[in-house]
Amino acid sequence: MNEFIPVNTPLFTGNEKKYLNECIDTGWVSSEGAFIKKFEHEFSRYCNRKHGIAVSNGSAALDIAVKAIGIKKGDEVILPTFTIISPALSIIKAGGIPVYVDSEADTWNMDVDKIEACITDKTKAIVVVHIYGLPVEMDKILNLASKYNLRIIEDAAEMHGQTFDNKICGSFGDISIFSFYANKTITTGEGGMIVCDDDKLAEKCKKYRNLSFEPDQPRFMHFETGWNYRMTNMQAALGLAQLEQIDNLIIKKRAMGAFYQNELKFLKNYGFDLPLPSTPFAQNIYWVFGLVAPTESEKIKVLDHLKKELIGTRPFFWCMHEQPLFISNNTEKMPSFPIAEKLARCGFYIPSGLGLTEFDMKRTVNSIKKLYA
Repeated sequence: MNEFIPVNTPLFTGNEKKYLNECIDTGWVSSEGAFIKKFEHEFSRYCNRKHGIAVSNGSAALDIAVKAIGIKKGDEVILPTFTIISPALSIIKAGGIPVYVDSEADTWNMDVDKIEACITDKTKAIVVVHIYGLPVEMDKILNLASKYNLRIIEDAAEMHGQTFDNKICGSFGDISIFSFYANKTITTGEGGMIVCDDDKLAEKCKKYRNLSFEPDQPRFMHFETGWNYRMTNMQAALGLAQLEQIDNLIIKKRAMGAFYQNELKFLKNYGFDLPLPSTPFAQNIYWVFGLVAPTESEKIKVLDHLKKELIGTRPFFWCMHEQPLFISNNTEKMPSFPIAEKLARCGFYIPSGLGLTEFDMKRTVNSIKKLYA
């Protein structure tokens, strides 16, 4: 009998055990220890950034970034409606107002040509979220930010090692964030990173992740709100071992994507959209391999079939403007974002983790082919 193929399986083939054992042997297992500073230094250097601030997860990184750039009550922040809920939650928790933008049908990223129409005198920042494998057109974003004096938070949670015009994702804007959740190219189980170049911004981020302890004040005296969003030394040890292998991990991701592209191209005859392999400014890094069915019912048919075949899948993100949590707190009627809504209703991804074997990938492909034979 076939075993279940999870949608993601991490890959540990480097110094992960060695570094974790060092944490255990030395007793440095919490939020102090040499691996934290080493991981922060090496990861920020990889991103061509001056500062790296390791935190407990990607959502924590967003909370800190939004606070650090000064988003306050009534400030408008532009972001894609098609994204995970974390950026919108961080904005709302700070008192800001999310302003949503529709997606591009081919890249699945926010449509940057629709951003300028959303800018008002209350707009303070743009949250750029690179989705699934291709980066947002950053040159247009940077031009808008310069023209209207806006801050940029770059959410590169899914873009480890990806580039835009040969410049590494995570190096754009005022502040950038990453996630190291178990399904990411580099994982620490849970975990995240903030990277930036501004010294004062970095100091704010370090303070906010650590309950806003003041360096020049008594230990338990506080003047600002903050969080316990620290990363552990064990997580950092895992992350450092993964970072050492990043080039090979990216090569494997792209090879997996190329395999799926070739084997599943027949789905285009049935109205499916496959990931765009490349754009003029980037080659797809295939963080996940997504498919967009022609209809929601067709998507459900595929998911039900793969479930019976013991093959894991995940639906795409649900749009922010249709989140019940936000709708219940908002009396104004939200506009429609048709492309993002189709992605949310008809999109899903198949097993894409780095630990996936060639046999698992072939079994996944053959199962889909069987459905359409």
